[in-house]
Amino acid sequence: MAPDQQSWPGDTRFNRQEPWAHNAHSGAHRFAWQFLGTASLVFGAWYLWWRWTVSINWDAAWFSVPLVVAETAAFFGLILFTINLWSSRSPRRQLPPAKISETLAVDPDEDRPLIVDVFFTTYNENPELVRLGLRDARKIEYPHPIDLRIHVLDDGRRTAMEAVAAEESANYITRDNNFGYKAGNLRNAMESTIGDFVVIFDADTRPFPEFLTATLGYFRDPKVAWVQTPQWFWDIPPGVPLHAAWRRRVGRIGGWLGRRVEALIGPVRLGEDPFGNDPQMFYDFIQHRRNWANASFCCGAASVQRREALMESAVRTWTAQIDALSDREDRRITRMTGEIALFEAVRYTARMSRAGEIEFTPFKLHVSEDLYTSIALHSDRDRGWKSVMHPEVVSRMMSPSDLLSWTIQRFKYAGGTLDILRNDNPLARSGLTAPQKLMYGATFYSYLSPLWNIIFLISPIIFLVSGVAPVATYSLDFFLHIIPFLVLNEIAQMVGLWGTPVMKGRRWYIAMFPLTLGALWAVIRGRKISFTVTPKDRASGRYLKLVRWQILLLLVNAAALVYGWSLFAQGASGYTLGAMIVNTFWSGNNMLALSVIIKAAFWRPDPEFDLPVMEAFQHEKP
Repeated sequence: MAPDQQSWPGDTRFNRQEPWAHNAHSGAHRFAWQFLGTASLVFGAWYLWWRWTVSINWDAAWFSVPLVVAETAAFFGLILFTINLWSSRSPRRQLPPAKISETLAVDPDEDRPLIVDVFFTTYNENPELVRLGLRDARKIEYPHPIDLRIHVLDDGRRTAMEAVAAEESANYITRDNNFGYKAGNLRNAMESTIGDFVVIFDADTRPFPEFLTATLGYFRDPKVAWVQTPQWFWDIPPGVPLHAAWRRRVGRIGGWLGRRVEALIGPVRLGEDPFGNDPQMFYDFIQHRRNWANASFCCGAASVQRREALMESAVRTWTAQIDALSDREDRRITRMTGEIALFEAVRYTARMSRAGEIEFTPFKLHVSEDLYTSIALHSDRDRGWKSVMHPEVVSRMMSPSDLLSWTIQRFKYAGGTLDILRNDNPLARSGLTAPQKLMYGATFYSYLSPLWNIIFLISPIIFLVSGVAPVATYSLDFFLHIIPFLVLNEIAQMVGLWGTPVMKGRRWYIAMFPLTLGALWAVIRGRKISFTVTPKDRASGRYLKLVRWQILLLLVNAAALVYGWSLFAQGASGYTLGAMIVNTFWSGNNMLALSVIIKAAFWRPDPEFDLPVMEAFQHEKP
């Protein structure tokens, strides 16, 4: 269901947006993707074999070897990505359950309607923004009687927020500290609620009426621990069609010329999604395609959790930590005392003492509590908990609306994920299956990308400035090996991700290298990644400091191109036509990738087309 088209004042482009439709590709389409993806990997392996055995320029090993290592690392990431997208097999959604006995084995005399707790987590967001979500939550429909309990989890301890909760008939829950950030907030709420299922919403989440009807049917399988739904950002600027923008500035001639350009190259929108926020590729492809491996992970907001799974996992984790700590302490004490073993009464007393030292929590107290909790549940081999990525959008949220907010959010994602890898590597957990380890490994590996992306960004500059080639020769043999791989990979990506802007995602993946590199360095140094709430209103200003490295690299690329071609014109040694063509295209592609985030730093909403989002929600009609 699309959002209410009349819910926003004025004729803005926002109120005409609808969520994406799930790409349910046919069997023939999947076969085409799998064939092309396999062919791409085969030719990629052939190219890399040639690179390692024939093409390394040993006279410039300092340059050539790091580049081929980077190519190999990137190719391994491509293998993981291909495995991730391999199959779209997913659990089939069943009819919504009417009673708790349809989701859990209970005594027939104790059968009853489902109890569902809806949590809205908030800290410093505008209470009026939360009000809208509370109103939408009250409109949630379900085909059977259900006990729906709506709660505001306010870590800001604000009287204004408490008043809004009371006005909207929601239960207000707070605490006297912010320990554990969002995870601690959720844990505190779990202690005072009893719902069979817990729905987690952020302060800006606005569920559609069919949210529970679409998700609770999966829980007929008693092993399903949680269902994640796509996070759709309804406020992403849809952009202005090229012909409309040109008509506004130049008149009819501009509009006519814009239509001719679009007829030639396809639709063009100016100002569309300036921050690369559209999450369709992540949810509709990467996450959904992990269902086959039972490895889609929880992303927090817009998810439904089975309370039994959360609490049981918490108990198992808690007791395992007590056992591990007790074993270490027992070994230390026996070494000190020379005893073969401790008396059982002594061990029991010490164990009870240590139990009080370890936090009991259904959500890992971590900046990436959703990912951490997913790993804990997936690794419980005894219970065999399952996860489901529901394919259809059933809620809407707000996206970062300036580069500072975007940076805060992405640094938190990257730092939190890498912190898990460093301090509690899930790939070493015995409970995860091989496919699950592959999928989680792909997530962690993607955040290591700046290590090789930085090499790809500076390599053409090194050649254009020095004339030193990273390959033995840019001969026909080079082109015969690399072109089939590049062409097949491009076609495979286009087919496999049909329905999403592949090139846009790839450019942002490259452009955000300083941010990801900074997160990696922070984790390596042992710096704690703290939880910072992503701002929901737009901050003013241009954020050139946030893109200083991208600007520097773009300018250096431009200067290197001018310098390199001037030396080529003079017939300088090493500057062959083949080498210049390859490195010019390479450098140009890097500059296009870097430009997306630079443009985002300068982006401003168009007041002629858009009503400011935060101003609009304050005037929305009940």
